[in-house]
Amino acid sequence: MTPRRVSQVSMLGAWVRDYAYAVLRQIRAAFDRTDPSAFHAGPRTPIVVLPGIYESWRFMLPLISAMHERGHPIHVIDVLRRNGRPVTDSAVDVLAYLREHELRGAVIVAHSKGGLIGKQAMISGAMPEHVTGMLAIATPFAGSTYARFFLGRALRGFSPRDATIRALLLETAVDARIVSVYGRFDPHIPGGSALPGARNVVLDMMGHFRVLADPRILEELETLTG
Repeated sequence: MTPRRVSQVSMLGAWVRDYAYAVLRQIRAAFDRTDPSAFHAGPRTPIVVLPGIYESWRFMLPLISAMHERGHPIHVIDVLRRNGRPVTDSAVDVLAYLREHELRGAVIVAHSKGGLIGKQAMISGAMPEHVTGMLAIATPFAGSTYARFFLGRALRGFSPRDATIRALLLETAVDARIVSVYGRFDPHIPGGSALPGARNVVLDMMGHFRVLADPRILEELETLTG
């Protein structure tokens, strides 16, 4: 499915609404004191949550709560903190968590950079019996052309020329186990989040952060977890 053309006015509005959503979620996450163990119980498929760059897992709390209400035990990885470390290093932490908690048949639900970490973990040792698939939301699988405008190493790491980005694109063995969900316009990923070989779902909304609140996310999760 090809996203519809978006006018410049619509794109500007998407930027504004997206940042308003992100700022509100960051403020609420900063003051939240929810114990992540409160989400560990549930009879359905376990979910491993991986947030985006400079996001703690609490940034995704509304989605986490919704998934838990549907019966999924939710696991977050506190050592990622605000997710500013390299993708490969963070993937090691994900694999360590899977082993420590002996998770079987889990699904990763990831936002933005979290999808890169999730794919790296899947190709580095998270076998299908441990992680059956991943729902990646607004993930820059091919990088973002905007990365070159940033000075910080963490953000410049999203360049399409970055070695990790290029290596992950070349690794296709797990792509069929990934569902990539993204808006018809993403203010941070102008090229979109389509991943060849994956199931690609274009939402009828715009944004990089606001897409986390789209009901289609939960619908795709139901399909992925059966």
